[in-house]
Amino acid sequence: MIHVDISKCTGCRSCEAACSFFHTSKVSNRLARMKVMHIYETGIDGPVVCVQCEERYCMDCPVDAMTIGAFGEVIIAPTICNACGSCERKCPIGAIEQLDDLVYVCDLCGGRPKCVDACTEGAIIFTQTSKTPISLSEMKNRTDKMNTSERRRLYVETKGQAVRTSWRGEHG
Repeated sequence: MIHVDISKCTGCRSCEAACSFFHTSKVSNRLARMKVMHIYETGIDGPVVCVQCEERYCMDCPVDAMTIGAFGEVIIAPTICNACGSCERKCPIGAIEQLDDLVYVCDLCGGRPKCVDACTEGAIIFTQTSKTPISLSEMKNRTDKMNTSERRRLYVETKGQAVRTSWRGEHG
């Protein structure tokens, strides 16, 4: 499972570059399976990546094109997937995206996530043992009518607000 410490993210997008290059041999934030959001109004940056949530909303695939891998990652069978967009619409944080009839979601790079190696600030870490899964039910209720980008933005804003509140508590 990938864990993100948003307080350490500088918004450099090295994680996106490493991700897209590993999967496509191209450096493109559009082709990355994680997206860094820049919340300019608050100065918060942070990557959005599949958190392997407790609910697994995306697994409600109408053609059963999705399975869970050995590390808990979401695996999409491209020969079964009909690009209906159901998984993208169901992910409450925007961690799944469909582009050109392909579904992009973090597959943990086979157990060696390239984003972790690329992050020089230590904002992204990978653990093979998962703690209690994160519930996204509250986010789901807030994001049902949003598009993928709006969901990502709200997720990073929410995580950023917690960091700011903590920082203010420590610094008066």
